[in-house]
Amino acid sequence: MSRALIVHRAGPALTLQDAGRPGWITYGLSRGGAMDRLALAEGEALLGRRGAVALEMGGMGGQFEATEEMRIALTGAPMRATLDGAPLLWHASHLLPKGARLEIGPATSGAYGYLHVGGGFAEPEILHAQSAHLTANLGAPVAAGTRLAVAPDRGGETGRKLAAENRFAGGTLRVVESLQTAFFPPEQRARFGREGFTRDNRANRMGVKVVPDGAGYGVEGGLSVVSEVISPGDIQITGDGAPFVLLAECQTTGGYPRLGTVIPADLPRIAQAPAGARLSFRFVSLPEALAAEAAYRRQIAELPRKVVPVVRDPADVPDLLSHKLVSGFSSGDHHDH
Repeated sequence: MSRALIVHRAGPALTLQDAGRPGWITYGLSRGGAMDRLALAEGEALLGRRGAVALEMGGMGGQFEATEEMRIALTGAPMRATLDGAPLLWHASHLLPKGARLEIGPATSGAYGYLHVGGGFAEPEILHAQSAHLTANLGAPVAAGTRLAVAPDRGGETGRKLAAENRFAGGTLRVVESLQTAFFPPEQRARFGREGFTRDNRANRMGVKVVPDGAGYGVEGGLSVVSEVISPGDIQITGDGAPFVLLAECQTTGGYPRLGTVIPADLPRIAQAPAGARLSFRFVSLPEALAAEAAYRRQIAELPRKVVPVVRDPADVPDLLSHKLVSGFSSGDHHDH
């Protein structure tokens, strides 16, 4: 392969992710895909392309090099990023010159950052997707030394940014009732919508545990509930009484009682909540949930119109005279990061 992104150093949770594999639940395979699908849409808007496949970086990124000049975009949880030592703006697109070193360090907030490339990654598909589904042993984490194939890029602008929704520090999650909500005592249902929770250290692509400020939750005979279909967003109550919010790689059936379901529009917020983040839950009606989903889809559709040029302070441009400022000629051999 000639056009590739070389991974010189890889964080502990580096995987290729796209929209996942819908339609396989009958065969026991959940959809999977990116933990924060809004971040995928943000990358699409910044690079002007559809069908995003990105490198999902859990907690921290790594060190990368392009075999050819390529456009990149950085979305999701903000991380410390530099290009040959110069800091890069997050939630923005940049030019990655051939041979330059892109360093992406730890997240400064949130949990999952995303690295997109112009043209998109072009690794082999498994069941019509490039994304790794670690729970199902489809694909694997990206390791140091990997050369990821990158498809040709039809080109476009760089130096563009997007004001991202702040979903990286916890907050309130809207919840609809599940088929088993009524199994829980009225006092517990009321308390669930009233008290606070803390995101536990235990979390992965299957789900995240949240610890209540007060007593645990449970129903009589709760551990003998008949196993049935479950989906991302479902809030299971396990044996210790702490809620467990299911995420992208959750199993497809389960027997733990479910207190409710986080609506799809709020899944990026729970996926991006870092360890120790404060969370709360608010029950909403089905019409409210459907209205929120419609608003979320409109938000994604409007992202391309919200991309704006990055305005740089001249004091931060060391080779200012090589840039075309108003009119006339520039050196022609310089590219903005």
